[in-house]
Amino acid sequence: MEKCTFSTVTQKYLDSYAGILDTMTGTMNCAKENDSISYNFIVKMIPHHQGAIRISEELLRYTTCIPLQNIATEIVVTQTKETEEMRKMLCGCAGYRNDGQSLCGYRRQYGIIVTNMFSRMRSACPDNDINISYIRQMIPHHEGGIAMCRNAMRFSICPQLRAILKEAVKAQAKGIEEMKKLLQCKA
Repeated sequence: MEKCTFSTVTQKYLDSYAGILDTMTGTMNCAKENDSISYNFIVKMIPHHQGAIRISEELLRYTTCIPLQNIATEIVVTQTKETEEMRKMLCGCAGYRNDGQSLCGYRRQYGIIVTNMFSRMRSACPDNDINISYIRQMIPHHEGGIAMCRNAMRFSICPQLRAILKEAVKAQAKGIEEMKKLLQCKA
């Protein structure tokens, strides 16, 4: 099988993406948990959002595709705001405790979600068109984020967090739809 050859710019983007993904997965995997699903969700979703922000900022260094610039900029703005909101509520939500059975159910499903998301993000087929690579990487990221939110919302969580999660699901679903349309146009 022939190895793909990428342009210098594409290779820089792909190398940066790999580093961002490694940082995101490492930080999510090492986050300290307690007996609060709200707290556990926040300490793992913050690095998930930071990953999306950094990947989007990296794309913005290279892309000339205006619709994708708009999507990436929206991700940076929205997820920066959500990250700040989650940081502010972290201490208060940490006091919102869950029983062992709920924690076990949450963690089990969380593990399935992130294993799938990390695998799909690592195996996203790269392309010399950075825009296509970004879309192929960001769709599983967003789908994983939606699944993480829905998993947390199955349980008793901090009310302020629930409101943010509902908005995050809407925003990321909209982003996925827009990226899929762009990918169809580029294919």
